Amino acid sequence: MPSDVLLSVRDLRIAFDGVEAVRGLSFDVRPREALAIVGESGAGKSLTARALLGMLPRGATTSGAIEPDLSAHRGRRISLVPQDALSALSPVHPVGDQLAAAVRSVAGVSRKEARARAVAALDRVGIPDAARTARAYPHEYSGGMRQRAVIAMATVNEPDVVVADEPTTALDEERRDQVLRVLAEQREAVGAALVLVTHDMDVVRDHADRVLVMYAGRLTELGPADEVLGRPRAPYTAGLLASLPQHAPPGRRLPTLRGTPPPPAALPPGCAFAPRCPLAADPCRTADPEPQQVEGRLVACHRWQELPYPATELFLAQKEEQQPA
Repeated sequence: MPSDVLLSVRDLRIAFDGVEAVRGLSFDVRPREALAIVGESGAGKSLTARALLGMLPRGATTSGAIEPDLSAHRGRRISLVPQDALSALSPVHPVGDQLAAAVRSVAGVSRKEARARAVAALDRVGIPDAARTARAYPHEYSGGMRQRAVIAMATVNEPDVVVADEPTTALDEERRDQVLRVLAEQREAVGAALVLVTHDMDVVRDHADRVLVMYAGRLTELGPADEVLGRPRAPYTAGLLASLPQHAPPGRRLPTLRGTPPPPAALPPGCAFAPRCPLAADPCRTADPEPQQVEGRLVACHRWQELPYPATELFLAQKEEQQPA
């Protein structure tokens, strides 16, 4: 594994009852970077993140390699920021006690030292009057404070990798931006890499260094966030971007990707995106494209060279063709 790679995933496959939900996924996580994993519901984003943590649901079978295996060091070398902060915190213990317990489980320090580290972690994420607030229970925190508290929990032991699974879904825009700023600050403070699972392309644009786009359990595009979002080379990425309000010219309707992703048990032959893709041709319907190097990124598409520029125009035009005369 190269020295500039912190975590390497190779040919990851996750199946349930013999049906693959993640299909041959490969990517690397680099020190201190923010890697966003994006795609529609059912793309396999959260399953991939849970595989890194060793927290897959019962019944899942896996193959491929994740190196090094950090799941045995959960809480120390790799940690999770969950979507639902309230359910992640015990309702019957003060927040500071919960952080201190996490410290002692890893570091084996005294109660006094663990308490000091817990208060410092809460202070670092912007919890006001942390020494006092640490004695409060989760229900006494606001929603934004709870989310910051679970970030403190995830970073208190200074892990190598923090996995954040849709951490802003239930938050308004102001709290969303606040939480993402805190995650960025913590990444710098403790030197951790961030794997951010999200469906929000605006979040990717503002907070990610690289982006992995997934569709039907496979890699569609992977590269620097500004390049992938600025000039996508996979039609699926272009379709996701076309649905953002800022890409709709004045007076034109906002497009959406037609159709829905196929279920893992009923994938079409060839490229899984072909039934929804305006560029699909015969090769797309017979052969699943393998990721290839394209302009410094990975792209899995037979017809990436046919994409117009800007690629979002392809889906804007498609939407207008669907409108009644």
